[in-house]
Amino acid sequence: MNKSIIKLQLLFLAKVCIVFSLLIFNSNSEEYQKYNNTVVIGPDEAVVKIKIFSSLTCPHCADFHTKVVPEIKKEYVESGKVQLIFVDFPLDQASFNASKLLHCLDQNKQIAFLDIIYENQSNWTQGSNINEINNNLKKIVEKLGINSNLFEKCLMNESISDKILNGRIDAGQKYSISSTPTIVINEKKLEGSASFKNIKKKIEKLI
Repeated sequence: MNKSIIKLQLLFLAKVCIVFSLLIFNSNSEEYQKYNNTVVIGPDEAVVKIKIFSSLTCPHCADFHTKVVPEIKKEYVESGKVQLIFVDFPLDQASFNASKLLHCLDQNKQIAFLDIIYENQSNWTQGSNINEINNNLKKIVEKLGINSNLFEKCLMNESISDKILNGRIDAGQKYSISSTPTIVINEKKLEGSASFKNIKKKIEKLI
């Protein structure tokens, strides 16, 4: 793994710990149990709802998004049986920044952003520091309508940052997430491989 990414992971985890400590002592803790940092495809009335907790710098998440998600969409989402819910679970500062950019985009561009981010993950994550990685991200989002000025504002947006961090903490506690991608089907954490074959078995039992 890129050494710069490992450093970013350590710094990011320290930040998460600080936020978690603040939440413990916050009297309005219920407020932090709600998070809207999700991208959804498929109908709300779908019988099966699949939550995908992922980090945008995670190679396994990229494989899942580029190989498994298209199969689920083709076989189950397009027929209205399944709704896919993409939830941010950043593991480092680079993925955290990418997640913030995701939520600065119009909803109709968010799936395209995820597709591009995962398909080009090995390229944009290359950098000796976070500034170089941010410059790589900047080139990607320019094509989706976020210029340099909006880019900086997005990364500094506390509301979006709080939603992502609070959502990560909440999901970690609720589903005992220790790695990504973590798949939750109708509120039950998927056991075993996150392969299409394994997920299909679970879906078929529910529809």
